[in-house]
Amino acid sequence: MLPGLYPVIFSALVILLAAVSLALSIGESPIPLSTVYKTLANKLLGANYLVDTIDAGILWEYRLSRAVIALCCGAALAVSGVVLQSLLRNVLVDPYILGISAGASAGAVAVAIVGVGAGALSMSAGAFAGALLAFALVMLLSRMTGQVILAGIAGAQLFHALSALMIAKSADAEAARGIMFWLLGNLSGVRWENAWLAAPATLVGLLVALYYARALDAFTFGEESAQSLGISVVRVRLILIFVTAMLTAVMVSMVGSIGFVGLVIPHAARYLVGIRHRRLIPAAALLGAVFLVIADLISRIVISGQVLPIGVVTALIGAPAFALILIQGAKNR
Repeated sequence: MLPGLYPVIFSALVILLAAVSLALSIGESPIPLSTVYKTLANKLLGANYLVDTIDAGILWEYRLSRAVIALCCGAALAVSGVVLQSLLRNVLVDPYILGISAGASAGAVAVAIVGVGAGALSMSAGAFAGALLAFALVMLLSRMTGQVILAGIAGAQLFHALSALMIAKSADAEAARGIMFWLLGNLSGVRWENAWLAAPATLVGLLVALYYARALDAFTFGEESAQSLGISVVRVRLILIFVTAMLTAVMVSMVGSIGFVGLVIPHAARYLVGIRHRRLIPAAALLGAVFLVIADLISRIVISGQVLPIGVVTALIGAPAFALILIQGAKNR
């Protein structure tokens, strides 16, 4: 029997708070949890606890902004995965597999390295354009071939190759190393100005997905079912694709490509709360946030004195988890 939504949300919130606390405490300079809570009380509640100025600066300016971005990114990618899997009626799709993430990466690289837009475009705008272009190409190819997954793989490889070509042609060795590290997923450079974009984008995406939860329930059973319920299939699909592309582009422009979040987390959420999207969407958002905050924490402590790209950590965790999901699915058939 599936547990109710509220116990799942409560448990996820408790784990998320614990993970964020550890993320703020653990690092090259360990900071006691008591100092973490005192600093947050000073900043958020106007308290006057005595804390070391350097510790307070590290916590507030670096670690907390990083944790907020990880939280937003995990929630956004998980919600995007839920939406795409329902729209396309395929539980194997996510922004990474469909090439949306690769297209966003190529768009961001085009702006940052090649200088497309002559300074008039931000990395987020370039990533958004690349994400839409990649998705349009993949959908066109899938309609011609009838193979969504293979079309997505082909599109992803194409845009990854374009990113590599632009880097090799336009970047020096140091810039190329930095951008390649970023493409694997990197939260090291994020600050509060990134959070002020990531948080509203995530909230808007979550609210839009919840607004269309009933339509997503209908899409799960096919376009005919959706139309029979009076849902404007074309309009709803365009809106939701636009939102998932926006979410993916915003996150990729900040932290690079991070795989498996949008693929594995929706499966975990379905297992916990079922397939109704009113329950599934908030559960997936919270689980995605928890997953990426923990993955970021692991990326900072697994190798002493070195930070792993977070995409490496999500792949090392997500790939075996997805393999187990496939095996379990095969056993149930």
